[in-house]
Amino acid sequence: MELALGLVETKGLVGAIEAADAMTKTANVKLLGKEIVKGALVTVKIIGEVAAVKASVDAGAAAAQRVGQLVSIHVIPRPDDQIDFVVDESEKKSTPVKEKQKRSSLKKESIDELFGTEEKSSIEVTETFEDENLSKMTVEELRRLARKTPGFPILGREISRANKSLLLDYFKNLK
Repeated sequence: MELALGLVETKGLVGAIEAADAMTKTANVKLLGKEIVKGALVTVKIIGEVAAVKASVDAGAAAAQRVGQLVSIHVIPRPDDQIDFVVDESEKKSTPVKEKQKRSSLKKESIDELFGTEEKSSIEVTETFEDENLSKMTVEELRRLARKTPGFPILGREISRANKSLLLDYFKNLK
């Protein structure tokens, strides 16, 4: 079986996604990945049999041109083994999903330890709010307390947008 490498380059991600969808639906080809370059250029790479890749690249080019801006297409029939490092670059970088999840949880834990972004236990919801304690709190702490307080007059993004004096006024009115 003779393999071929197919490349479709578009300007913008929408055209690239549309091209990749059309290419994979047209023939039996394997999507190797995409490369995003500055200037919004996105190259989609596929591999498969020569005839299948040619048909897929033509279909992908037509789909990309309908939706976005097609820059170029190219099919390399029977590529030399020496260009494997260029093509397989994306496969070497990918790691299994479980390993990525472990890494992200470890990163989050270490970030929480370093910066202390975990929920602060010193801030607790109480029925009465003392003016002295509230005025000593930062805006961030007041916002956390407001989110934890049941029946707080404002919710969601309004809390995020509220400044310290506005939050203090709302807490005074809760008494």
